Amino acid sequence: MDVDIISEEENPMLHRTDIRFETTHEEATPSRLSVRDSLAAKLDKDSEEVVVHELDTKFGMRKTVGYAKVYDSAADALEVEQDHMLERNKIGGEEADAEEA
Repeated sequence: MDVDIISEEENPMLHRTDIRFETTHEEATPSRLSVRDSLAAKLDKDSEEVVVHELDTKFGMRKTVGYAKVYDSAADALEVEQDHMLERNKIGGEEADAEEA
């Protein structure tokens, strides 16, 4: 899967970079986690620091346009992001369960 970054916008107040990207794929629309891992690898970041918000694929096309937030650290992502987005991106699930026990 090829990931091309369309635009980047720094957001220093929230310790993140907002990214619009486009990915080209051969089969069905890729999963949120596979896109997150590919984007993290392209940006040399840990996958816990990347939160994919949107994936939009037009019917019959092999291109997906998306929006993601890349944080400076996983702790920044846990502090700022809403719980449902963290759950969708599988961020902090094991650590949160361990703290509750």
